[in-house]
Amino acid sequence: MHIGPAQGTKTEPSLEEQIRIDGWFRSAHTALLVEMKDELCTWRRAGTQKKKKYPGMVSVSHAVTEAGARSRPSAAPSGAGAAGGADPDPAPRRRCSRAREGRAAGPPGRGRSQRPTDALRAPGSRQYHITKSEAPQRSPAMAGKKVLIVYAHQEPKSFNGSLLKIAVEELTKQGCSVTVSDLYAMQFEPRATRNDIVGHLHNPEAFNYGVETWEAYKRGGLSKDLVEEQKKVQEADLLIFQFPLFWFNMPAILKGWMDRVLVQGFAYDLSKVYDGGLLQGKLSLFSFTTGASQEMYSKEGISGDIRYVLWPMQHGIMHFCGVKVLEPHICYAPENVSEEKRKEMLVAWSQRLKTLWKEEPIDCSPEWYFK
Repeated sequence: MHIGPAQGTKTEPSLEEQIRIDGWFRSAHTALLVEMKDELCTWRRAGTQKKKKYPGMVSVSHAVTEAGARSRPSAAPSGAGAAGGADPDPAPRRRCSRAREGRAAGPPGRGRSQRPTDALRAPGSRQYHITKSEAPQRSPAMAGKKVLIVYAHQEPKSFNGSLLKIAVEELTKQGCSVTVSDLYAMQFEPRATRNDIVGHLHNPEAFNYGVETWEAYKRGGLSKDLVEEQKKVQEADLLIFQFPLFWFNMPAILKGWMDRVLVQGFAYDLSKVYDGGLLQGKLSLFSFTTGASQEMYSKEGISGDIRYVLWPMQHGIMHFCGVKVLEPHICYAPENVSEEKRKEMLVAWSQRLKTLWKEEPIDCSPEWYFK
């Protein structure tokens, strides 16, 4: 004797029921895509180029939209609709409506009058709430972060230029707001002169750049270009410095940026340096290329450990101002390696950027550089 389950016990649907329900979901999905396509067709025929949200359209997730795009290559391209403006001519709307009537899809026994959301509801199942998401889900740790990239290379088509492009694209994908200070393109002035102070000097008899910029910062008397760069630094969560290594150091134009922008009162003060620096709460990363190989920049190499070179940049500037430092990203001798190796370097940079916000800063102490 067959004994059924007790009343209230949840039973799994049979294989046939699962197949039937699954088919309804696929049919409903296709119907939604058809309606969306037809509506876009209406707008295009009406000659409007402005977006107008279809009031009867169900908001679908990005994942569903992507799936639909793959399953229907003929779907209308982005930008076919438009926002605002007058309603399209009703005549094309009626033609598209009649076309839709003959292509309605849904579970058997349900008429054309059902709402679009009903097509996603199988008999006896709970209502599925569909949320709108026009962009891929972004990690809360990344979205809203602000990044300043200070770029020091003359040629946009250079390897450094490729590294810059990858950083901008990848960080933007993550939802970060990326600002680039292209120093050569800006014709940034690297020389620290009296022109950096607007108005009177604190001591016109004996010019002292450090004192004069400190006093000018306190009274709002720095030149416009410095104020603009300081604002970028102040707003940034992460500072990336992209450059080729020149004579064991950063290019002069980038060193001039450090000298002129990170003045006393803004980046540090006499009693507020290193872990107490005025730029606390920020991260920094030095990404650069070298002319020599990695072996030459080892402890046993003729150029010595690359960390010796990093000491004045990372410790003497960033850490001094209170900025935490991430591991540097170094591309060794890209001009002297194969094309395949250069591509690997670019891929490695892209991959690192995907998890950059999960990295822990280095222990910025003398031991890290000279152990």
